[in-house]
Amino acid sequence: MEKLCFEDWQVGDRALTAGRTITETDLVLFALLTGDWHPLHTDVEYAKDTAFRERIAHGLLILAIGSGLLVRASTPTPPSKSLPALWGIEKARFVAPTRIGDTVHLESEVVNLVEIDEDRGLITMRHDMKNHRGEDLLIFTTKVLVGRRARDGAAGREETA
Repeated sequence: MEKLCFEDWQVGDRALTAGRTITETDLVLFALLTGDWHPLHTDVEYAKDTAFRERIAHGLLILAIGSGLLVRASTPTPPSKSLPALWGIEKARFVAPTRIGDTVHLESEVVNLVEIDEDRGLITMRHDMKNHRGEDLLIFTTKVLVGRRARDGAAGREETA
């Protein structure tokens, strides 16, 4: 069953996303987009003389990729108008470097549910981004605003044209 409404979720629900491999192109495009050309991410020779011994991905790039993995894993086809809205990201910690060639995925768990009003609920999820070696790279929490089931039992309160 697709989880479209607040009532479809329970504390303890777990999810695993697909994997995605971090590439050289990812680092270059992120640097172009943000202007963050720090040599730790963009200069092979500079990075050789650091504690990492090679270039590593930007932390915010990895957080953005995590967001994309969540969207891919949770968006139904076709998208519903009652889709969740990101309320916030909290407690993000980069616990290990992400390297070019790492394949990353998220392991997520619902840790809290709060009814906001008759139309909306707030889901708090903890996410662990891991690489293909099982190493934790990033740990963060999201709060997502989700539509509640309509009184007639329909999924969401979608607008009509």
